Amino acid sequence: MRSHRRTTTGWALALLAVVPLAFLAIFFAWPVGGMVGRGLHPDGQWAISDALGVLGRSRIQRVLWFTVWMAALATLITVVLGLPAAYVLHRLSFPGQRLLRALVVMPFVLPTVVVGVAFRTLLAPSGPLGFLGIDGSRFAILLALVFFNLAVVVRTVGGMWESLDPRAEESAAALGASPWQVFRTVTLPALTPAIVSAGSVVFLFCSTAFGVVLTLGGLRYSTIETEIYLLTTDFLDLRAAAVLSLLQLVAVLVLLVLADITRTRRERVVSRSSRTTAARRPSRSDTLPAVLTALVVGFVLAPVVTLVVRSLQVDGHWSLANYRRLNGTGGTEVLVPVTEAIRNSWRTAIDATLLAMLLGVIVAVIVSRRGSTKRARRGLALLDGAFMLPLGISAVTVGFGFLITLDRPPLDLRSSPILVPIAQAMVALPLVVRTLAPVLRSIDPRQREAASTLGAGPVRAWISVDLPVVWRPLLAATGFAMAVSLGEFGATSFLARPERPTLPVVIYQLIGRPTGDSFGMALAASVVLALVTVTIMGLVERLRVGSWGAF
Repeated sequence: MRSHRRTTTGWALALLAVVPLAFLAIFFAWPVGGMVGRGLHPDGQWAISDALGVLGRSRIQRVLWFTVWMAALATLITVVLGLPAAYVLHRLSFPGQRLLRALVVMPFVLPTVVVGVAFRTLLAPSGPLGFLGIDGSRFAILLALVFFNLAVVVRTVGGMWESLDPRAEESAAALGASPWQVFRTVTLPALTPAIVSAGSVVFLFCSTAFGVVLTLGGLRYSTIETEIYLLTTDFLDLRAAAVLSLLQLVAVLVLLVLADITRTRRERVVSRSSRTTAARRPSRSDTLPAVLTALVVGFVLAPVVTLVVRSLQVDGHWSLANYRRLNGTGGTEVLVPVTEAIRNSWRTAIDATLLAMLLGVIVAVIVSRRGSTKRARRGLALLDGAFMLPLGISAVTVGFGFLITLDRPPLDLRSSPILVPIAQAMVALPLVVRTLAPVLRSIDPRQREAASTLGAGPVRAWISVDLPVVWRPLLAATGFAMAVSLGEFGATSFLARPERPTLPVVIYQLIGRPTGDSFGMALAASVVLALVTVTIMGLVERLRVGSWGAF
């Protein structure tokens, strides 16, 4: 009887998986494959040797080298700064701790264009740190990448730190080990999977950064992602763009496999811990990590505060004029008022969120199951990995792939507005799965079996067993998807119609024409967009969902 029920459930889940797999095939694999095919298989013939010759170009080699060393250095700095912050914000207890957590996590949900504008304001010659003379340099990009990814380390490592069984540390201390020896010999090895997982994800995000690099580096400093954008939009060199996309795909696959292995190890460690460490009051021995955390908080606040202050100033005087101008185009070449772009962003983000949640819940339910055979477990792991791919593939590649593959019957969507929410849903989907799947995996399957034994159907069993546990992560994932969709810029910059732009696209257009009122309007629009996304994620943070933002 039980075997028959498992078989029926397995077939039902397999049929359910067809829906997200079809979506992934049509709106991810097909566009990416079309883009790669257009570059490597032009005119019906393979041109591999010509494609490989792309890697010999001096500019491409400079781009590859810049991408690797910039991402590696940004990852190293992010991990070094994130570890003490993770300790202070997750192992200690003090007033205002929740507010500090929200502040440190805030950069991760800020739209990349807003981050670029904030750092340009901070580092410009007229800005508070203009004396450093690094505006428009590679160091500005480095600082912005660290700023953007600190939350990944703090959330991932901090969550693991909270879950560690304290008995090993207590035993080492009882045997006479100093706090540093306890950390080096007991705590650090236990945290290593989380650190490696967070580091690999940070490297992935840094090496595929688009909005930040394009805003701060322009044409002078280009990563693989921005180079793909330039090759497709400015030079129409699809072959070179396809080669870079393939190279990026291989790197992403390797990193995802590494992240998956370390994440699995981390979840095993957490599940074995029956006792966790209670947060304690800070002591004198916590002075160094507390000081480093204060520096991290200051580093996070500096560009944001500068952005807000500058948006409220016109010609050196306090004024709301920049905000009042959002109701028009300010005499710029932008086709619609900024307020209209805000409405476009809302409508698009709502559609994208609904789509991402529908697909994400299905995928999370499926990949969170524990396969009864080795073959089933391997299939679930492959399915999980497949839906993580959009997280690392160039959004530019996906956006341009939409234009060249979905332009003929039966799917002629090139001029359709639904492409933008579909692309944004594709970006948000992996984050929804990563938020929900760990929570669903933590539910003991014997509870579902007990509900079924008592006569509950699959839906009734899900409502009785899963829903009470997963409703908070569901709300968190919804907010996460909404915030990501509101700030998405890479694919949207390709797909948004000129008469229907989203807010990030308009901000980029405004800062690209730094004359008249444009830059002031860009600052005000950036503050509005940041305020909306941070408010959404502030509500999510109050749900106290440990899995969102952790990879």
